[in-house]
Amino acid sequence: MLQSFMNIFTSLGDTVVVPIIIFIVALCLRVKARTAMMSSLLVGVGLTGFGWIISSFTPVVTKIINQMIKTTGINLPVVDTGWQTSALASFHSTVGISFFIVGLILEIVLFLIGYTKVFFPTNLWQNWGFMIWGTVAYAVTHNFWLSLGLSIFLMLYILMVAEIQSDRWSDYYKISNGTTAALHNMENAVPAIILDPLWNLFGLNKVHLTPEALKKRLGVFGEPTFIGAVLGIIIGLLGNISNLGSLSAWGQILTFGIQLAGVMTIFPLVAHLFGSAFKPLTDEITERYIKKNAGKATESDAIKSKKRWFLAVDDGVGYGESATIISGVILIPIVVVLAFILPGNKTIPVVDLVSIPFMVESMVAVYRGNILKVLCTATIWLGAGLYACSYMAPMYTASVAHFGVVAATGAALIVSFNVMGRPLNALIFAAWISENPLWIGLTIVVYAFFQILLRTKRPQIWAYLKKMSDKNKVDYDDGKSSKDTVSKGAVTDNQ
Repeated sequence: MLQSFMNIFTSLGDTVVVPIIIFIVALCLRVKARTAMMSSLLVGVGLTGFGWIISSFTPVVTKIINQMIKTTGINLPVVDTGWQTSALASFHSTVGISFFIVGLILEIVLFLIGYTKVFFPTNLWQNWGFMIWGTVAYAVTHNFWLSLGLSIFLMLYILMVAEIQSDRWSDYYKISNGTTAALHNMENAVPAIILDPLWNLFGLNKVHLTPEALKKRLGVFGEPTFIGAVLGIIIGLLGNISNLGSLSAWGQILTFGIQLAGVMTIFPLVAHLFGSAFKPLTDEITERYIKKNAGKATESDAIKSKKRWFLAVDDGVGYGESATIISGVILIPIVVVLAFILPGNKTIPVVDLVSIPFMVESMVAVYRGNILKVLCTATIWLGAGLYACSYMAPMYTASVAHFGVVAATGAALIVSFNVMGRPLNALIFAAWISENPLWIGLTIVVYAFFQILLRTKRPQIWAYLKKMSDKNKVDYDDGKSSKDTVSKGAVTDNQ
């Protein structure tokens, strides 16, 4: 029965399943059927657009990256084969399938009882992020219940982190009441929040390296399209450094510059379309809230409201945002260099390098687009992630080996940099597979402490993060964080 359900889901795909869920959720919120239908259709269209752009861009950038790695002469035993390997293993393992059903039920129940303010089922596909860690744990321990428990615990911890940063993500990426909540990308919010005071102490908040600042200071040279072209040419040069006398090399260099410029120009248009899918839904919810508050609803009210909640949305929304993709592209050569110079590292990131913009979304939101802060935090955290991959690689390889992935790559050890390169997740994983009640209990106690803190101090936490975020604001900003409206913080009377 479980396998039949999974076959239906995987056959339809997220571009069909997610719109259906959005439609059902909208009707449950008493949104008009016509509005619900249009919102759900636009969600499907947006997801399709994201898929088309990313699937076209990935092989192009992967080829350049492979050439760049070959040029450096890096030879490490653990090869990054991409997140797709993780998804494949997750949807074919007993633990993974079991969590998909149990986790979905828990996500709905926890939301309905008010334990979490993030409704995860609207991004159902991303449950594979929890499933893969349980799958790997089972390959190591052969303990089904412990492995399933690990997946559930990771879900609880990520829902907490997602709720903590949800106000910042919703505000920055302009998705009212929307937040990403994927395990493999959400973890990066933790170091971003922790390191922010340190970066401010060093004065990084005063270095206005944001898309808005670049536009203001550089004019047309600060436009995302132009920046994309320049970064593309630079990456292309690094990938062809030993072949610059060839006309074909320059053809590839210049072509990649145009292609990256195209991604940075087109992706925000698709993201805007995707965001507009949620607007009719949130507008109707907001209208009810404003009426109940005599038309006086402010951003401050939204932060303080105990009834505010968020829909989990696909992290593709933020991929092509200017600060996000600029940071991600700059980090590609940085991570390759880190793989080469870090002592004891055994991992060479390859396929998932193109996923780095996904990996820094939460950092970008917390730092309000301050690219310098993102680069500093990501360099530290992704460097630690290489060590996490080196630790996870033998266990990860063993868990997916029977799917033929290892044989296909020809590598002795494989890993997904995007999925397994998560230091905090790897620490939790290590505690649970130890099967030591003390280590497992410690993770639960730490989680319980922060969950209680969030439940009792959520308005103060959101206000603090907004205050820290505003320190990155430029005087000539276009006002995207100064608008005192409830459109970025609609609340509902359902909880």
